[in-house]
Amino acid sequence: MIQKDFAIKAKQVLESDENVIGLAAAGSWITNDIDEFSDLDLILVTKEKISQDKNRMIDYAKCIGDFISGFTGEHVGEPRLLICLYKNPLLHVDIKFLTLEEFNYRIETPTLLLDKEGLLENAINSSIVKFPYPDYQWIEDRFWTWIHYVLLKIGRGEYLEAYDFFGFLRMVVFGPLLHIKNGNLPRGVRKVEKDLSQKDLADLKQTIPSYNKHSLLESVKNAVSLYQQLRNELYDKEIQLRNEVEKEVLLYLGEIEKLK
Repeated sequence: MIQKDFAIKAKQVLESDENVIGLAAAGSWITNDIDEFSDLDLILVTKEKISQDKNRMIDYAKCIGDFISGFTGEHVGEPRLLICLYKNPLLHVDIKFLTLEEFNYRIETPTLLLDKEGLLENAINSSIVKFPYPDYQWIEDRFWTWIHYVLLKIGRGEYLEAYDFFGFLRMVVFGPLLHIKNGNLPRGVRKVEKDLSQKDLADLKQTIPSYNKHSLLESVKNAVSLYQQLRNELYDKEIQLRNEVEKEVLLYLGEIEKLK
């Protein structure tokens, strides 16, 4: 696989760099799910902090392959990440630049490719994996206002805005909650096609509208029904339900349905 060939070359190049503590592979490498469409997730651990200097990050990226593009990951909440594209062959590689101290805080256990002094292995053995799970109360506090928002857009005829908003709901609410229901890590809508039950995938698809008012409103109703089901299955009694907001928003849904 081109991903593994690239990683082996990167290891060989970085081995002689005195600032490099180690190199690890994450993502689909860990679960042996790499295929021809996979990107490569690398973690580069250095003695000196690199991630505050984009130019140094790019310099490291250039030294390990035929680099053609790279930018930092603020848009995904991770400025320490350099998202790269290489050619010969064309490959997407994400490189996260960490210090040893930062390596202790991880959401998964990566595969070590280079560990010069055993420091990465020690860090893994002395730390705990903590994958970020959604805050159910945070979702409940916002969900019905979000539904009201999409109804406003449908009512005004801003169908594209409404259409796009369903993608947000799938990424932030339905994907994670359905993954949890199915015993998976809550990775948005990643691999829902194979990791959800057929029924749950079918229910999720019902939140994908066409570009017309009727379909958008049907997707709203399907989204509401799906959320109520997931809430009943996953939330415990500690979660304070926003019943008054829910009632008022569902009444407003009926009003929007009556508009011509």
